[in-house]
Amino acid sequence: MKKLFAVAVTALLCCCATLVSAQNKIEKINMTYGEELPDDGGKIVKIVGETKGKIYALVLKGKSDYFLKIFESGSMKQLSKNPIIFPELKDKELDFEEMVLLNDKLYVIGSVFVRSDKTFSLVAIPIDEKGKMSTKTTLMFESKVANKSDRGGFYFRKSPDEQVLLVMHTSLFEKEDSMKYETKLFDENMASFFSVEDVVKYDDNKKDYEFTISDFDVNVNDDVFIVVNEGYRDKKKKEKVEKVELHLYKKANGYKKDVVKVDIVDKEIINCKMLATNKGTVKLTGFFSSVRESGRANKELKGIYNITINVADNTVGKSVFNEFDYATKVKLIGERRAKKGKDVKPLYNIQTIIEKNDGGLIVLSEYQMVVFGQRQGIGPLGFQPITYITNEIIVTSLRPDGTFEWGNVVPKEQSATITAMSVNLFAGGASGSYNVALGMSIPVAMMGKGPEYLSFIPIYKNGQLNILINDHVKNKGVTNIEEIRSMGNYNNAVPSLFVFDNQGNMSRKDPDEVIKNELVIRPGVYCRKSEREFIIYASRKSNDKLGRMILED
Repeated sequence: MKKLFAVAVTALLCCCATLVSAQNKIEKINMTYGEELPDDGGKIVKIVGETKGKIYALVLKGKSDYFLKIFESGSMKQLSKNPIIFPELKDKELDFEEMVLLNDKLYVIGSVFVRSDKTFSLVAIPIDEKGKMSTKTTLMFESKVANKSDRGGFYFRKSPDEQVLLVMHTSLFEKEDSMKYETKLFDENMASFFSVEDVVKYDDNKKDYEFTISDFDVNVNDDVFIVVNEGYRDKKKKEKVEKVELHLYKKANGYKKDVVKVDIVDKEIINCKMLATNKGTVKLTGFFSSVRESGRANKELKGIYNITINVADNTVGKSVFNEFDYATKVKLIGERRAKKGKDVKPLYNIQTIIEKNDGGLIVLSEYQMVVFGQRQGIGPLGFQPITYITNEIIVTSLRPDGTFEWGNVVPKEQSATITAMSVNLFAGGASGSYNVALGMSIPVAMMGKGPEYLSFIPIYKNGQLNILINDHVKNKGVTNIEEIRSMGNYNNAVPSLFVFDNQGNMSRKDPDEVIKNELVIRPGVYCRKSEREFIIYASRKSNDKLGRMILED
């Protein structure tokens, strides 16, 4: 009888352990996990969303085999796994592009290039709540392009309420010195209720010419915004000319096109990101560089700018250019170089823009580099090692008027190396002086192999910024960037939380006791449920689990 009782207790404890496992506990962060996922060789590369008591996740196995996994919300137990098998379009198989959840309706989206009529098409296919793909398809785009190499790419944004999908296609027509962008809004039934096609001419005969489709966005009113940037050096006037244009398509105005122009002289815009705010404005922000007397740009980062545009009347506020403060520059380039007035290397990409409660911004910019190793193989299909490096994060807080409030730096050194096919890894992103800056920093095809352990998860709650990263266990308590150890083996990483107060003072919180062989969070794969709750994905070699992370008060 005692033996039977012991067996029953053991079974009960094992059952409970599937819901809440041991973890590297951090103050303010509560992480709980479901049961271990089946070891089927696939890795979750995107948590698509949660609705009606179910969680939907995209899984990649091998190079191009995609699956949909469905989990129960409460226990996070896997309910089903279904392969994503695309139908053919014009006798050609679709390539995976995206999976989206719109108002409880799930779609998988694929693309295909048809050489005979030079079209690049996008197709949406519904998936039911059991994971079965429909036989019905919706043609979203059928864009005429110049050729396969210049077919461009598709880019996706969801509205703040996640009820509407914004999709843009861009392509290059080099012979005509023009680029075309086509933008559409789709409702939950994948019906398009807004569509615009525009062709922009460019003149790359100008000195140091650059043309960039910098960013696009949709706000809570289903208004669409596209920002483009044209820059060149006027050799006669010895000045750098920057032209920033915001194209506005407002629903209340019947989606008539408005253009707001901002001309900038003697500064170079390195990049431009956009945020459609809750206060009826569009904030343009990014890095800028200084310009020499000859008009040639120095290219290195001088600081962060802010341009505020009022959506109601298309008026432009003051353009504010904030140089990095001395303390931030010391952390990034060292005291000796900072004292000499040196600028920051152009290796930082803006990853996240947060609208603060007061209407200002928090801009999070991460050091990013991709290193391609020596290619191996014979013929057109070769393989090469690719190393992704993501180091320190520049944290910049701007006031509502765009002026600098405070800055700081999250110290970290992270890297992950994978081996991949060396053909068409980053196709469609740039060509000469023409560039599209809308895509993901790490392609979906590269996820599931290591890069998703890198970067960070930003959490902004009650006006306070928190940043969660994976780090080397020996970095516990370290905030000095000069003392940081590199996290090369992400399988042994532990979570660390950096907390900022309203003055930008940073404190670090680490696990009190490190648990060996514990699950490691993958910051590149998560789903934000609210400002305090996230669905996360964690692994320990072949041991994978879904979990919930909650920021406690």
